[in-house]
Amino acid sequence: MNFHSLKTARRVIITIAASFFSAVALNMFIVPHKLLSGGVSGIALIIQYLTNLPAGIIILTLNIPLFLLSLKELDKEFTFLTIIGTISNSIFLIITRNVSKLYFAEDIILSCIYGGVINGAAIGIVFSNHGSLGGTDIISMYLRRKYNLELGKVSFSINLLIVSVGSIFFGIESGLYTLISMYIVSNVIDKMINGFSRKKMILVVTNREAEMIERIKTDLGRSSTLINAVGTYTKKEKKILYCVLSLSQVPKAKTIVQTVDPYAFMSILDASEILGEGFKKSI
Repeated sequence: MNFHSLKTARRVIITIAASFFSAVALNMFIVPHKLLSGGVSGIALIIQYLTNLPAGIIILTLNIPLFLLSLKELDKEFTFLTIIGTISNSIFLIITRNVSKLYFAEDIILSCIYGGVINGAAIGIVFSNHGSLGGTDIISMYLRRKYNLELGKVSFSINLLIVSVGSIFFGIESGLYTLISMYIVSNVIDKMINGFSRKKMILVVTNREAEMIERIKTDLGRSSTLINAVGTYTKKEKKILYCVLSLSQVPKAKTIVQTVDPYAFMSILDASEILGEGFKKSI
């Protein structure tokens, strides 16, 4: 078995495991309170509440045209993992339908929070492994690839319409509680994809780059990169120091820059996902 096959097998296992936790989150925290969900799952839950037809079967049926969209617009590996995720999620939804008998949280806010966190983490892990659990996740991935939009925010926008329709059947209060859970889901998805660890990127324009590089290396244990530049006002050549730091290292970095070169120009930017030597790998 080659490396690519091992990588794909790993992604399949992770997708199946995540689909299980997503199903448990829905059946343990969302369904008992007759809350709604977004996307195809939301439509399936509405039908399940009204007809008692298992949501897993409905989800699988409604995803068929979306599979065709994925085959046409997205790559084969994503489509393959999406089919795996959707089928396994549908099966787990049926198998764990009565899981709330093992544990039932009477507090509806508690259910919104834990259901949202677990479901969002599961979906985010699947996205991070280049798959999805089907439904509007396919549309979200398509829009992200075409317009570079954040998946969580796109999903939330699409799902808001579906929840609004569901509120007609089950009341505004049910819809409002659902929005709490969905907001948590969307934010957890983005955190799982972009990373929980906050980092800062600093850019320093200075004429004393050698001393500053050494101080950053010695005092902070971080390497940096020099970029050649030209000042548009003075027309003189300058050096821009580029470095990524943890949040706790920023105050020390400010002190170093001000001490080495009081006339330096420093810019500090947010960096949500950093990959490479010295930083953790993504999921």
